Amino acid sequence: MKDKKVLIVITSHNTLKDGKETGYWLGEVTHFYYILREAGYEVDFTSPKGSQPPLDQRSYDLRDKDNRQFWEDKHLQSQLNNTIPIEAVNAEDYMSIYYAGGHGAMWDFPSNERLAQIAAQIYEKGGFISAVCHGSAGLLNIKLANGRSLLYGKTVTGFANLEEKLIRLTKAVPYLLEDELKKQGATYKRGIIPFIPHVEVSDRLITGQNPQSAKAVAKALIRALQTPWQIQS
Repeated sequence: MKDKKVLIVITSHNTLKDGKETGYWLGEVTHFYYILREAGYEVDFTSPKGSQPPLDQRSYDLRDKDNRQFWEDKHLQSQLNNTIPIEAVNAEDYMSIYYAGGHGAMWDFPSNERLAQIAAQIYEKGGFISAVCHGSAGLLNIKLANGRSLLYGKTVTGFANLEEKLIRLTKAVPYLLEDELKKQGATYKRGIIPFIPHVEVSDRLITGQNPQSAKAVAKALIRALQTPWQIQS
C-alpha cells in the first residue's frame, strides 16, 4: 500500500452554538500536509459537503511559513476550494485517513456515517487512522466489523477539557471531546501542560491533542507507514 495516498478530512460546518463562525484550523491542515508531501506521499482533500470548506478565521496566520506557502499555492487553493465530497471517496485508494481539526469538526465528523465507513474500511484492510485536536471527534462513530467502537481499548488524545475551558468555548460546543472519547471505551491522555504538542499511538490509531500537535502526528504516521506491521483489529 506504499504507493497509495493519504486522505485529509476537513469540516464543512461553520458555526458554534453561540452563533459565532468557526470551521477548520488552517495549521492543522498545512503542518500535516507538508510533512507528508516532503516524505513523498500524495494527499487528497475531502469534506462532508465537498466544495470549499469554511476556514476558522482565527487560524488565518500567514506569519506561519507553512500556512503562507499553502495559501499562496494556486494548485493547492484549487484543491481546497474543490474538496472531494465524502460520497465520492473510494477507501481502496488510501493507506491512511487524517481528520484535521477546528471546532466545526465536532458537528459534522461524528454525524457522517459514510465518513465513518471509509475510515473503518481503511483501518480494517491494515491502514492507519490519524486525527488532531477536534478532529478526533471523527473517531466517535467508527464501528469495526466485530461490532465494537474503534476507540474501545485504545489510548487516544484530542482537545482537552482544560484547553476548551482556557479558550472559553466550553459552552459554545455541543459536547466536551475528552468526555466523549472516554465514553467510547478509550483511555484518554493529555500533556501535563496545555497547548504543547502531545501524541498518542495505539495500534494503527494516531492522535494529537491540539493544533500544536499536527506536525508530530504527521511524523508519527510516517514512522508507522515505514515500519512493517500486521493487520490487527
